[in-house]
Amino acid sequence: MRSGVGYDVHAFVIGEILVLGGVQIEHDKGLVGHSDGDALIHAIIDSILGAAGLGDIGIHFPSDAPQLEGIASTTLLKKVKEKVESAGYGTIFIDATIIAQNPRMTPYISSMKKIISRIIEIDSESINIKATTTDGLGFIGREEGIACLAISTLEELK
Repeated sequence: MRSGVGYDVHAFVIGEILVLGGVQIEHDKGLVGHSDGDALIHAIIDSILGAAGLGDIGIHFPSDAPQLEGIASTTLLKKVKEKVESAGYGTIFIDATIIAQNPRMTPYISSMKKIISRIIEIDSESINIKATTTDGLGFIGREEGIACLAISTLEELK
């Protein structure tokens, strides 16, 4: 078994759609990014790649690659699943935290788990997603952006 940690942060911007965990979330701002800005999926990708010893998201999906502009992060997660399986590993558990002052994430977490479990091909019970705030402190508390943390556990495929 191997574990990896991932972290991502994106700034809010008016005029973008907010997507986290592959779910469109009602909010007046979205996250800026070369892809769809899905900080949760990006943190999960980094945690999975790290556990497999395959570097990070920037190595596999550079932010200056024109073909990746606006791409759904769920598509990137599917490609990472395939890369990790080719390296001989499978993801067995994901634990993630969304750090956001607003909007409230609780109503969306079940849908996020379903989407991620379908892509990774593990039971949604093997995915834990939590949400917290910073109680008004820092850039997150000022509602300037969202940060996400993830840890993934992989096992060697037989």
